[in-house]
Amino acid sequence: MRVVHLLRKYNPAEWGGTETAIQRLFDGLRQHHVTPITYCPRIENSGGTDPLVEAGFMVKRFNACVPIFGISPQRVRQFIAVGGNLMSFDLPGLLWREKGIDLIHSHVLNRLGSIAAFVARRRKLPLVLTIHGGLLDLPQALRDSLQPPRRDGWEWGKVFGAALRSRRLLHYCDAILTCNQKEAALLQEQHPAKRILVHPHGVPTSLYRKDHRETARESFPAIHDRRLLLAAGRIDPVKNQLWLIEQAPEIFRRHPDAMLVLAGACTNEGYGESLRRRIEQLALQDRVVLTGGLPPGHPRLIGLFQSAEAVLLPSISETFGLVILEAWAAGTTVISSRTSGALDLVRNGENGWLFDLTDPKTFHRAVGRTLLQPDLKAGLAAAGGKLAGARYDATMLAGRMKGLYEQLIAEKNALRNSAR
Repeated sequence: MRVVHLLRKYNPAEWGGTETAIQRLFDGLRQHHVTPITYCPRIENSGGTDPLVEAGFMVKRFNACVPIFGISPQRVRQFIAVGGNLMSFDLPGLLWREKGIDLIHSHVLNRLGSIAAFVARRRKLPLVLTIHGGLLDLPQALRDSLQPPRRDGWEWGKVFGAALRSRRLLHYCDAILTCNQKEAALLQEQHPAKRILVHPHGVPTSLYRKDHRETARESFPAIHDRRLLLAAGRIDPVKNQLWLIEQAPEIFRRHPDAMLVLAGACTNEGYGESLRRRIEQLALQDRVVLTGGLPPGHPRLIGLFQSAEAVLLPSISETFGLVILEAWAAGTTVISSRTSGALDLVRNGENGWLFDLTDPKTFHRAVGRTLLQPDLKAGLAAAGGKLAGARYDATMLAGRMKGLYEQLIAEKNALRNSAR
């Protein structure tokens, strides 16, 4: 089976949870004899390592653009980073000419997703859509940030969006996959006749069993003899690291031996600069470590997970929360804000802690119980690890995905034969 996977953005230098989820899906699909073919926009600086290519997967890049006149290069980069609605004139022809494919799986909405839907209809191929970042299940502030700038440019791409019927993309899909129950329920209300399924991301639990703590200590000497609190995720407003920095002085007052590590590539330059500036203003340079981007599954990153007393997720929105599974696989306790993804995974006080961003006391209470009650911490981590291994193994979930592919292909073939 050969399946095209269409991505809105794939830049190894800005690796995040979506990229990790896709890589693990590909690893699992390959074990089930499915060949993924990645289509993604071309990037300016394509040097350096590419985890998908190094793993032996096909990556084909096409020209894409931000269809807005009159905006600065910085705004273009930000627009792309936060999920901007791109346009490509190359993609239709490339997908049309791709030989021997059985299904198209889009990981992008809007115009690019609609191009995939157009080609799938013409080639009579099944179309699967995975909604990674949320569609209906989004805070209003985040929803507003995903809209194109209105004052400093003219969006000429609307013409092509109308021609592609991008507003009807969900109608054309044979299956729509979400990462959490809330998103699925909201979509089902609006599209009661559609096949909408919750398909969580997976984690290769065996990858996190080998001890890499010494590698982490060698790479980041500052964490020696410290009680490590780790926030792993791209530096971006939705991940909300600035909120965590505001809480840091109180963390260190209560727990003088604690250290905060922020591990992830910066995908928003302005936010990254604000974060660094606030760290300096609070004189936390010796208590906060910014690692930059770390390759997925790298011993340094796994070692940080294993060394951490807790993994912190202060996200404003988290449709799944792959970091939670990674923490559990590494044997670490999770402390997360109450996002839809976390609520699907974490049972407060049973396999981790949940807190309210509007009530920092709930956060500090969870940190305190984690650092001061080692037996409780170990019990929560063990419960999370058991759940990750039983329900979220990457290979098992990839097998479930292949089963869906096979079902959709059979249905499409049956329709084609009946039409004859």
